Amino acid sequence: MTTLKAQTDAKIEQSRNANPEFMKKVDALMAKAKAFEQGDEALKVAQTAPDFALPNQEGEAINLSKLLEKGSVVVSFYRGSWCPYCNLQLRALQAHLDEIHALGAELVAISPQVPDGSMSKNDISKMTFQVLSDQGAQVAAQYGVAWEVPEFLLEHMKVDRQLDLESINNGNGQILPTPATFVINQQGEVVWRFVDVDYRTRSEPADIIKALQAL
Repeated sequence: MTTLKAQTDAKIEQSRNANPEFMKKVDALMAKAKAFEQGDEALKVAQTAPDFALPNQEGEAINLSKLLEKGSVVVSFYRGSWCPYCNLQLRALQAHLDEIHALGAELVAISPQVPDGSMSKNDISKMTFQVLSDQGAQVAAQYGVAWEVPEFLLEHMKVDRQLDLESINNGNGQILPTPATFVINQQGEVVWRFVDVDYRTRSEPADIIKALQAL
């Protein structure tokens, strides 16, 4: 099976060929962000994960504490269904969902996107794990992965991609989560994490599986 990194690398190369000047700016931005250790405020291993209650695709409130009563939980933050890298990641997680469940864990994916009818029109509607809406990015902030998107990226989304983030996220047009994944044990502690301010880089499902096997 092709790794998620191989898929995202191919997507990056495709974007670099299609819009090299834009991708140069993204490269420079991500290098600067990493130099300042942006994302360093994210939850660390051994810290307690904040509880949350967020609506799923059907508007039903899903509580982390309730999920933890049954076993460990994988919490993955993503930007939205409009993000091609996010869709690659979510499909990769879906492909490994049986392994995650076999290890006694549940998977939830969180974005600021409104859980409305548009969900039924994209790949996210096909996911069989919980997809939750954190419209104000408040839970992302509690986990230390809320990121104020630079103006040139917002302009790219608005002009080049015709994305209205304020509408998609019900008023939140500037704050997106840094793509991040946390494995939380049944005691509510973070036992593994992946955080990278570069939205083109994602955790490998195989590494998540290893973290669950180590519990």
